[in-house]
Amino acid sequence: MRILLIEDDPMIGRATAQALVDAAHAVDWVRDAAHGTAALRDNQYDLLLLDLGLGAADGMDILRTLRRSDPALPVLVLSARHQLDTRVDVLDLGADDYLVKPFELKELLARMRAVVRRKAGSGAPLLACGELTLDPASHEAEFRGARSRLSAREFALLEALVRRPGAIVSKGDLEERIYGWDQNVESNTVEVLVYGLRKKLGAEVIRTVRGVGYMVDRAP
Repeated sequence: MRILLIEDDPMIGRATAQALVDAAHAVDWVRDAAHGTAALRDNQYDLLLLDLGLGAADGMDILRTLRRSDPALPVLVLSARHQLDTRVDVLDLGADDYLVKPFELKELLARMRAVVRRKAGSGAPLLACGELTLDPASHEAEFRGARSRLSAREFALLEALVRRPGAIVSKGDLEERIYGWDQNVESNTVEVLVYGLRKKLGAEVIRTVRGVGYMVDRAP
């Protein structure tokens, strides 16, 4: 998934961003409301992680504005504000979940998976597309009896395809799901990852549409 993290604390931001990268997500990290608002306007994200205390601005203002223009983007609020009234107000403004700082990164990742599942209308822990299944918790994939543990970027690429079953996804779109702003994009990364996934799971797990992109079949 491609995630926007709006967090002004350098230590928390660095640790959270690194944990997300290690968990196969592409992360854009900004530290203030202005850059966060611009990022939301100019990019497409699968999830927003939002701090409330952002110096002169407040994360609740970002959330309020976002919900006027985009009611669908999953939002998980991360805040040191533990008061019940604050949590209730934020959830009523449109946040999908609220996690009080300090938090364990393992719990954050689990809550992220739960929020995305709910937004997709499914409580199932596995992602399924035809004969292909993915486990976001373990980064394991299974296709036609072949089961393998995937690297972070292999999982990120395959997840991007599975979340758009039957659709052709361009190389550029896949790169956006693999890399954040501050990561160098290698020109042949997608091709190398597709090769590795086919070697692990079978040649037919991903289809190449020459000159257009890649896809996974919706049904067998």
